[in-house]
Amino acid sequence: MADDTYTVERSAVIDAPAEHVYAELVDFHRWPAWSPWEDLDPAMQRSYAGAAHGPGAVYAWSGNRKAGEGSMRITHVVEPRRLDIALLFEKPFKAHNEIRFELTPEGGGTLVTWTMTGRRTFALKVMSLVRSMDSMVGRDFEKGLARLKAVVEALEA
Repeated sequence: MADDTYTVERSAVIDAPAEHVYAELVDFHRWPAWSPWEDLDPAMQRSYAGAAHGPGAVYAWSGNRKAGEGSMRITHVVEPRRLDIALLFEKPFKAHNEIRFELTPEGGGTLVTWTMTGRRTFALKVMSLVRSMDSMVGRDFEKGLARLKAVVEALEA
């Protein structure tokens, strides 16, 4: 239990230019079309604040026990190659994570790498004895990347 941080990372190739993928990531209003957590609570409340997109854009949600409550704020971008997000969970437990999307040209498409890092609180250290953060969140990242791929590639068709 000595490691104080964790990292979850997944990648996928999307058959589209980085600019098109970036447009889906930098605007929180577009996330409901692909985010793996949007269908956890059909009655989830969402709000947007700050900039319309890019640095300063904020997305907050509040939902059932599965969806929880929290917010995301875009903190830094390198258009169209990188997007950094501060992620705050309020419920079911408090946590602060950093999200990074990196977009790298690959062949005729874009390799999208989704990374989340955070501190292991005492509760997370105890939970990780049973199940790692990677096993808890990794499949959600895979589902989200598959949905993002479908959305972007449909726009390309």
